[in-house]
Amino acid sequence: MPSFFKNQQSKNKLPPQSDQTSSEQTASSLKNLLSENLTLIKEKTGNSSDIVIRHFKIGVNNSLAAAIVYIEGIVDNQAIQDYLLQSLMKDNQKNDLNDQNALELISEDIVTIGNVSFADNWNDLLSSLMSGDSLLIVDGINRVLSVSTQGGEKRAISESTTQMVVRGPKGAFTESIGTNLAMVRRIIKTSDLWLESMKIGRVTKTDVTLMYIHGIANDKVVKEIRKRLKNIDIDSILESGYVEQLIEDQTVTPFPTIYNTERPDVVAGNLLEGRIAIFVDGTPFVLIAPALFIQFFQSAEDYYARFDIATSIRLLRVFMISLIAPATYVAVTTFHQEMVPTTLIVALAAQRESVPFPAFVEAFFMEVTFEILREAGIRLPKAIGSAVSIVGALVIGQAAVQAGIVSPAMVIIVSITAIASFATPSFDMAISARLIRFLFILGAATFGFYGIILILLMGVGHLCSLRSFGVPYMTPLAPFIPASNEDTLLRLPWWTMRRRPKLISDNKVRQSKHQKPEPPSSRGMVNQEMEEDDQNET
Repeated sequence: MPSFFKNQQSKNKLPPQSDQTSSEQTASSLKNLLSENLTLIKEKTGNSSDIVIRHFKIGVNNSLAAAIVYIEGIVDNQAIQDYLLQSLMKDNQKNDLNDQNALELISEDIVTIGNVSFADNWNDLLSSLMSGDSLLIVDGINRVLSVSTQGGEKRAISESTTQMVVRGPKGAFTESIGTNLAMVRRIIKTSDLWLESMKIGRVTKTDVTLMYIHGIANDKVVKEIRKRLKNIDIDSILESGYVEQLIEDQTVTPFPTIYNTERPDVVAGNLLEGRIAIFVDGTPFVLIAPALFIQFFQSAEDYYARFDIATSIRLLRVFMISLIAPATYVAVTTFHQEMVPTTLIVALAAQRESVPFPAFVEAFFMEVTFEILREAGIRLPKAIGSAVSIVGALVIGQAAVQAGIVSPAMVIIVSITAIASFATPSFDMAISARLIRFLFILGAATFGFYGIILILLMGVGHLCSLRSFGVPYMTPLAPFIPASNEDTLLRLPWWTMRRRPKLISDNKVRQSKHQKPEPPSSRGMVNQEMEEDDQNET
């Protein structure tokens, strides 16, 4: 077991004795009397105003008292009315219901909703109630019938807001885990797409589902992810970021080791490569593991465009302008003026003549200012957020240049750096680059280009030491695997990518041989058309 979970378990103290007693009472069996069960439900839910209790009579001559209990707002009221209440109150007299067979006959012959189950203790009863199920309680029976009526208001499927594409599917995940799972099911129509569901969080009891393709996913990775999820012992899971931080291999690193996306086609593509998806109820972002470094620079659109276009665009993303552009400017103007053409260095010197600060302070000030403007633009309302960020950058930049605080060249460098950082498809990796950029500026101000190279070597060494569920983070670059380099910095044609990435999938073969397009030659087509014309004339 990883040391992280040992520390986590050591922090989780046993609850007080009173809590243990309460838990034992909650797990006890139900009462026979309907009134007692309803009273206990009210007590355990604090007489909450959204608990709805509907009393009615069933059986021959309405001899049995019963009640339906549900929570308003998280159930489908129309389903309760049409398939539960109407069936029970109008069709129940066709059966000889009594306190011995009522629930069995109702579940088999009367209720027309597909998913029903029985609960005979308070833990199961309250869990079903809080999940949106409706509870049917009959007087004289010490168990209840739980009917799946989950519903309520949900956000409709809309276009992705964080991973935009020009060509490709437009639908994105929502906050409903059922909708998200169905969207992937519509893409991958195979019985080997397996799901494992669990509830995490002592208070929230959040639904978490593990999805993978049996026969393609690595069984060892699936077992490790399942183990880490079950080891989570926390009171609440409000977003997939909670799960990500509790199961990742390395916490002291600025680089994300678990990929997240809100696009169903991205999840489907990663599942077909042998990865595992983790769905969390209440968030549109799905976690994908194991994750590789190069994966954060790949976009869904890369696989829908021709390979030469996709490769060219991908190289623009991987290019390190957003990482070392300010550091390079600081190093050149501070230590390595001889590397710059004379005309350019004279122009830079003339601009910096009135600037009272060294290049390091100038770059640091501008970078921090731009980060504040970017964060403010995100937090402000949409109607004014973009205007404030753009106008603020222009006004502050122009005013700083006129006041002699920064040079015009530094404003240009910071602007190019910001635009280049927006080209990174993954928001998590873009944030990492924004943080590491300050280390490069510090190294450049201290040792010039030698400092930049030193920080770069330290970063590469750190990346090579990372693991994502046991898989090296820099695979297939380090360790170098030639057979898996068809989809890294370059994206080769689809017909060349016959095998799935090594160290991730157990099933290596993706497609059969002889997939290369071989259209007939133009001369052969002309000859064939001439022969057909001759035959028609004859």
